[in-house]
Amino acid sequence: MLEIKDLHVKVEEEDKEILKGVNLTLPAGEVHAIMGRNGSGKSTLSYVLAGKDGYEVTQGQILFHGKDLLEMGADERAAAGLFLAFQYPIEIPGVSTMTFLKAALNAQRKSRGEDEMKIPDFMKMVKEASAKLEIKQDMLRRPLNVGFSGGEKKRAEILQMALMQPSLCVLDETDSGLDIDALKIVSEGVNNLRSENRSMLVITHYQRLLNHIVPDRVHVFSEGRIVESGDRDLALELESKGYAGFDGQAA
Repeated sequence: MLEIKDLHVKVEEEDKEILKGVNLTLPAGEVHAIMGRNGSGKSTLSYVLAGKDGYEVTQGQILFHGKDLLEMGADERAAAGLFLAFQYPIEIPGVSTMTFLKAALNAQRKSRGEDEMKIPDFMKMVKEASAKLEIKQDMLRRPLNVGFSGGEKKRAEILQMALMQPSLCVLDETDSGLDIDALKIVSEGVNNLRSENRSMLVITHYQRLLNHIVPDRVHVFSEGRIVESGDRDLALELESKGYAGFDGQAA
């Protein structure tokens, strides 16, 4: 599904290297977690995967379904099945959540050569998906993320994911800003999307999210590279011992 080879990335404005040789293979159907301190490069990796401006790949390769991801624009990556759930979803005043969802879904369908979804079918799909995430219908009529609580923003992200049905889901600190109840709802929404044809990359600081979204593999990020990989027990080790023991390790 996803293969990252010796990826080096710098922030263009600062001319500072953030990723310093990332290697990662994510097979279809698996959920991998990336854990690390603030500033270790986790979110930078998610931005580079999604095609965000301001980052320069100076070395390495990213293959998505066997194709060169770095040759695709952000819209092409989304159309190919890559979805990024943001740590801090942006507000879009003047555009209702429902209007945004419809436009995004139909753009995906158009990229695949499919007809636009009929309004009754779209409304039924959104109603069913939003009910599972405990999203009230009045929230869908509000401007996207404007005035939303942290839990509402994250549920709106997972709703988008449920409607788009991407093959690769990148979740950038989805647990950030969530209380216990919201965390359970969001995690259940993510778990409902797990399948043998879909892979997920879950980025987080804390092991608590992984109590709900149990990963197949855990990778420790430190100073711009993956320094250790293991099963879910590695997350428990991090929870008890912290990241200090992994600092300065070779990739």
